[in-house]
Amino acid sequence: MVTGVTGDTGLRFALLGRLRAWRGDEELKLGSPQQQAFLAVLLLRRERAASMADVVDALWGENPPPRAVGALRTYASRLRKLLEPERAAGESPRVLVSVPDGYALHVPREAVDLARFEDHVASAGRARRAGQLVEARARLRLALEPWQDAPLPGIPGAAMDAHRARLADQRLTALEARLELDLELDGPRSVLAELAVLAAHHPLRERLRALQMKVLHRDGRSAEALAVYEEARLLLSEELGLEPGRDLAEARDLLTAPDTSGGTGLPAPVAPLLPAQLPGDLADFTGRAALVADLCALLTSDRPGAAPTVAVSGAGGVGKSALAVHIAHRVRESFPHGQLYADLQGAGGHPADPATVLGSFLRALGVDDAAIPEGPAERSALFRTRLDGRRVLILLDNAHGPEQVRPFLPGPPSCAVLVTSRAKPAGPASARLVDLDVMTPGEALELLGKVMGPARVAAEADDAARLVSACGHLPLAVRIVAARLATRPAWPLGALYGRLADERHRLAQLRVADLAVEAAFALGHARLRPAQQRAFRLLALPDGPHVSSAAAAAVLGLPEPEAEALCESLVDVSLLESPTPGRYRYHDLLRLYARGRASAEESPEGRAASLRRLLEFLVSTVRASYPGALDRAERLGMTATVPGLSFATAEDAGAWMAEEAPCLFAAVRQAAKAPDGALGPAADLLLMTEELLERGRPGPEFEQAAEEVVAAALRLGDRRSAGRAYLALGHGHYYAARLRELVVVYRQAVAASRAAGDALVMADALVLLARCLYHLRHHDETHALLTEALAVFRAHADGLGEANALGARCRVRQAAGETAPAVADAEEALVLHQGLGDGRRVGFALYELGVVLGAAGRTTESTARLTEALAFFGARRNRLWEGLTLSRLAENRLATGRAEEAARLARTAVATLEEVRNDRGRAHALATLGSALGRIGDHDGARAHRRTAHEICARLGMPEADDLLALLGDEPGPRPGAEPAPGP
Repeated sequence: MVTGVTGDTGLRFALLGRLRAWRGDEELKLGSPQQQAFLAVLLLRRERAASMADVVDALWGENPPPRAVGALRTYASRLRKLLEPERAAGESPRVLVSVPDGYALHVPREAVDLARFEDHVASAGRARRAGQLVEARARLRLALEPWQDAPLPGIPGAAMDAHRARLADQRLTALEARLELDLELDGPRSVLAELAVLAAHHPLRERLRALQMKVLHRDGRSAEALAVYEEARLLLSEELGLEPGRDLAEARDLLTAPDTSGGTGLPAPVAPLLPAQLPGDLADFTGRAALVADLCALLTSDRPGAAPTVAVSGAGGVGKSALAVHIAHRVRESFPHGQLYADLQGAGGHPADPATVLGSFLRALGVDDAAIPEGPAERSALFRTRLDGRRVLILLDNAHGPEQVRPFLPGPPSCAVLVTSRAKPAGPASARLVDLDVMTPGEALELLGKVMGPARVAAEADDAARLVSACGHLPLAVRIVAARLATRPAWPLGALYGRLADERHRLAQLRVADLAVEAAFALGHARLRPAQQRAFRLLALPDGPHVSSAAAAAVLGLPEPEAEALCESLVDVSLLESPTPGRYRYHDLLRLYARGRASAEESPEGRAASLRRLLEFLVSTVRASYPGALDRAERLGMTATVPGLSFATAEDAGAWMAEEAPCLFAAVRQAAKAPDGALGPAADLLLMTEELLERGRPGPEFEQAAEEVVAAALRLGDRRSAGRAYLALGHGHYYAARLRELVVVYRQAVAASRAAGDALVMADALVLLARCLYHLRHHDETHALLTEALAVFRAHADGLGEANALGARCRVRQAAGETAPAVADAEEALVLHQGLGDGRRVGFALYELGVVLGAAGRTTESTARLTEALAFFGARRNRLWEGLTLSRLAENRLATGRAEEAARLARTAVATLEEVRNDRGRAHALATLGSALGRIGDHDGARAHRRTAHEICARLGMPEADDLLALLGDEPGPRPGAEPAPGP
């Protein structure tokens, strides 16, 4: 609550009549009717923020004026001056505050008469359940005291009629409760006159007419009571086309029951009524068919032992209560001795006292107030005693947790218990635990159709699917959307989807009447400890699809065990999901809610620091994710202040990289959009994830992240980050065989890193540019590029860079026919990599040496080196380079006349390279396979594979396309001397 606005000089507001406000003893003039409507909307939201769209909709509905938002800003400015006249110029308002795209009114709960009314009514309910009837009536009188005839008269606005009707209904409900207590405490004469006036004003209100009938009957005027029933029945039929409901029907049955007093004039013994307390079932309950059938069978099974118990847990709005009530109605005939129901109010801050609820259950089971013991343990024991020998269903909705449920568990197995809760587990260990998920897309569409009409859903099927997807298939959200559209039949479904598409305002749109997704989430959030609330807010900030416990520790700035414990506690209250051990994710709408809380409660600096810690954790972890990664990071000056993970094996590291890739690239893209200078770590992270590309994944996600970092770096003039991001982008293009685009990208990488003085990155880009030009057969420039790169590497004593440059130069020399120098370069590169101890790079060097040895006709040596390389790649599960190496081994088999072995190896290479989506390598393997098939006489197969290889090369703009076209020719038979095109 906001301080400084209470006490004799504080603000007070009245909604239970004419809208009024006071500052101390001074009543304030609230301005024009529209300005008063703006204030009323904020007061009715109870400190919850209202978006501009919400307020415009509440004030003007579907026809707002052209400058509606400007008008709201004017109203806000005037009200701020009125409510805080002492506020200094430039000082932020404390009462009517701005929030993202809207406003919120921060006043204490007790400063609004509506809140005081609701608190008194709630206190009265608790007192009545505890048997304290005098106290309950006193509370209701206090609640009703400030009411005038009608709430908010003269306040305009599209939503005000609904608010007035709701408030009037709350007042009538409280009046009815007070009249019932007057009847119990003071007898019928005390309420007859007031009831007659109220019934005349509200002739269609059944509870009021039923109470009037009971009062008349208690006063000995049964004929008049029957006349009231007939009058009400006729009115309901004529005005609404309805038959009398349960209240009136029970009152009539009381009047028409036969007289069994034996003429004594004394009341006849009355058999206790069987409790039938279930709330009404939803007429449009949808889906969950298999689960409903399973749980119904469990609850009605005749098994010895404990009473069957089902505990349903899940997030707010997922449909726990609806499911439980639906199941309870399905099985109620199996429990002929009654059905008990209680809302245990566990989602809010004041869970119901089990002893109080037990008292109400005991009364429902026929126990006199005087016989109900005081202690909770004694009440629980008596409850079990009363259930003995009976078949009673007990529905405990909205439990706080197992400890609140335990006193209600019956002894006999003839009874059954249904529990719902946001907590996990929702019930005792012996219960059948059900963690309820959102609806399937089909169920969500079916519910949409049931509420707003199936024909409309079918006519706009695509928009309907988009709508329920934007709702995250959460039943509450789908029902709200359906209700809004049902009351707006002229709206196309796409119009509402357009509003939901903006994530910043989605939760504000998911509200209708007294239903709101945000309110459902707020109940769960209010139960959290401060540390849990902070974790809930901050863990929603990363854009990735999930967060690991280690990443959560980085985001929160906590040790991993502490962070994991917080995550698990949020899972236990259904605010997080845990799809696999140690990984966590939000439902889409819960993430939006959490981000909204973060925007309101965390400073921009705090939010940025959390994301920066995550990025640096990822950099640190990738630095340890494969042999040589740390050396590579240090050679390029990559640092991180947040510790990362370490891995026992390369296989563990590779598995982590593959699983974390979507989160990693999401973090990079988020950094590119942030204004906090996180581009440097983002660019470094991209460079360090080349391992993912070398393993044949991911592809478009990598390139999209790199392009966004490039764009951000150029916009900010950050040449170092631009050069590194260009280089990373080049890696993506290289493995995707987009060679012509690659030339441009690598030239940009060279230019940016040269301008930034980032010498080793520039030299790396020179080497890769030379490789690219080699593959395009543009050999003229490659020698100069590699000479410059080698000079830089040697000047910096950078053995890794020198080895990579020699590996590139050996291929250039091979293409120029310089066989001996090519082999010498390859052997020197291998020695350098072996000296550096990077097994991953040793594999590449063995591959390069095997290729140039094969080109030199030293096939046996080539095969030995390639076989060694294959073992390196296989041990590291590097499927891409396994495929490329198999393709080269197939060439060697072909060169030594073993065409069938060549075909077998080439087929394996093709399948492997298709698996990792490397088209350039696959084209080379297909060409080799075509040559092998031609050698063994399968000319049709040879032509088919060569044709596919040609199509791939032509699509990628590779010069090998011309070679393959020449090989295809027009002749049906083999072409002597035909060999596969050069490969990677």
